[in-house]
Amino acid sequence: MTTDVDAKERTALVELEDVSKYYGNVRALEGVSLKVHEGEITCVLGDNGAGKSTLIKIIAGLHQHDAGTFSIEGEECRPSSPREALNRGIATVYQDLAVVPLMPVWRNFFLGSEPRKGVGPFKRMDVDHMRRTTHAELLRMGIDLRDVDQPIGTLSGGERQCVAIARAVYFGAKVLVLDEPTAALGVKQSGVVLKYVAAARDAGLGVVFITHNPHHAYLVGDRFILLKRGAMVGHHTREEISLEELTRQMAGGDELDDLRHELNNRAS
Repeated sequence: MTTDVDAKERTALVELEDVSKYYGNVRALEGVSLKVHEGEITCVLGDNGAGKSTLIKIIAGLHQHDAGTFSIEGEECRPSSPREALNRGIATVYQDLAVVPLMPVWRNFFLGSEPRKGVGPFKRMDVDHMRRTTHAELLRMGIDLRDVDQPIGTLSGGERQCVAIARAVYFGAKVLVLDEPTAALGVKQSGVVLKYVAAARDAGLGVVFITHNPHHAYLVGDRFILLKRGAMVGHHTREEISLEELTRQMAGGDELDDLRHELNNRAS
């Protein structure tokens, strides 16, 4: 974990400043700013419709922003595709993981980037290398998967998320964007995923953790961005906010207090 002084002295891996996105007359994002530093987890929290998905798409290169600036390692840019963003070190792991359930774990690990051996017409996939590498990289992240030949569909949701994280680390990601990785998981599997999110941070990556769960965010987060209806309503470091206050703001903050007061008045 780093201090604010350290963070200010370093160039952010990714920085968004006053970024806005519109779809016709609909405001999806307006004036959102965030910084992602090496070895830090920036959590973006918000309910459905808060703008989290739009923010992910801009960082991942799926959509381009309409206003503000987007910089990667200090250079202003506008990634025009996920491939361009990936080439610049930004890997995005979506909630609905892009895996082929019946294919083995090692095949999914290298899907689309399969190494080959041989020459000319004798060129073929280097299956042994892919098996060894998949097992070694998963083990390096703390995932002891004995049989990488098993179909990835037989793994739990948490394990599949962890394979995706390890894959991003192996292929040289500097920034890892995680789209609600614990949303559909139980308590135990969520804990497994959070452990590997922290492992990615400890490996030196900058992590953007998108979630609607303040408890999960507070377990691993260094910085917290709160979105509501496309606008940024809070920006805190871990030292500046407690879990209770983060939960209160996430639940509606002053609006929730007003509602409670109104309901109490009606009941009396």
